[in-house]
Amino acid sequence: MKLRRLSTRAAGFDRKLAALTRYDAAQDPAVQKAVRKILADVRKRGDAAVRDYTRKFDGVSPREFPLTGLKAIPREQAEALRAAHERIKAFHERQRQESWQFTEADGTRLGQQVTALARVGLYVPGGKAAYPSSVLMNAVPAKVAGVGEIVMVSPNPNPLVLAAAALAGVDRVIGIGGAQAIAALAYGTRQIPRVDKIVGPGNAYVAEAKRQVFGEVGIDMIAGPSEILVIGDGSAPAEWAAMDLFSQAEHDESAQAILLSPNSSFLDEVEKSIKKLLPQMPRKSIIAASLRKRGALILTRDLDEACEIANRIAPEHLELAVQEPEELLSKVKAAGAIFLGRWSSEAIGDYCAGPNHVLPTAGTARFSSPLGVYDFQKRTSVIAVSRDAASSLGRIAKTLAEGEGLSAHARAAEMRLK
Repeated sequence: MKLRRLSTRAAGFDRKLAALTRYDAAQDPAVQKAVRKILADVRKRGDAAVRDYTRKFDGVSPREFPLTGLKAIPREQAEALRAAHERIKAFHERQRQESWQFTEADGTRLGQQVTALARVGLYVPGGKAAYPSSVLMNAVPAKVAGVGEIVMVSPNPNPLVLAAAALAGVDRVIGIGGAQAIAALAYGTRQIPRVDKIVGPGNAYVAEAKRQVFGEVGIDMIAGPSEILVIGDGSAPAEWAAMDLFSQAEHDESAQAILLSPNSSFLDEVEKSIKKLLPQMPRKSIIAASLRKRGALILTRDLDEACEIANRIAPEHLELAVQEPEELLSKVKAAGAIFLGRWSSEAIGDYCAGPNHVLPTAGTARFSSPLGVYDFQKRTSVIAVSRDAASSLGRIAKTLAEGEGLSAHARAAEMRLK
């Protein structure tokens, strides 16, 4: 296959890069309409609507799955799940935020109370797209935060997913999927409790349902296609770089895989490796379609320019596959996750490094962060004004309230003046 080659020195590079990395997040009107109908129906008819849609779309009746332990899966898989769980939990335990307070000289006490969400819904796709790693990445930070109950919905969870759910501390697994599952979690039914937040990936209907129920409940994010951007100087083997590009391209045809390098010979070697390795890949048709549509090998002037371009793209995954990755780390300002050095493959980050693999996509790393414990905690301000401060602060509040024309505010503050 012929892979797109670009150079930052070429005329029109900025325009070509913008076109390459642009992701059209516009929603299909037909999907929006269908989802809106399903949400309204579930809100009105509850479990009956969920049952009807589940039979219609999945060909089964809703049911609750028992949380099987690790004994239900092969020993090697159980050991891998356990090891990944321990690492993910250890990392996220460092993210937990605690309540705090301080007292001012006049006796006024101010602070922030941190509490966990009461109940969270976790959506897990069914069939071939049932990923136990996603169960761990979504459920573990919720448990570390102290969430009281995790309700998982999935149209057809396999034994590996159920084992991951049990290990991560999921409380219930209900066999439903699609927009009707999101509706049930958002509005609540007699059989399915209403949650405070919904997390987890899904298809276009699930993503649209999450978008439409946002405000009724919280959501993690509306994720776009998977992305990887590799910055290489030629110090890592070309085959490694090619396979790292494949690791995201194999997700789907809209995934993006880009390599930046000031070393033109390295780009040539990676292109040769792609042609050599692609025929060996079970998902070669998906990888090829992704690389043709949104992939590129880009020649930069130097590594500093490569970092500037990376910041412009704000990729989901950024690999610094260079000799001295620490020298570039401080120059990266926008990325979901940064992998330092030739040994740090994105694949390890997806499964067991420890940090969360639920990451911002489509350039949203410019202003958002990976899923974490903080997404399952609320922060509430605590204000205890002392008698002395009621006078001094009250005068300030009275003056500002009068300036805004809010007389009741002004009077409420004035009543407490000495």
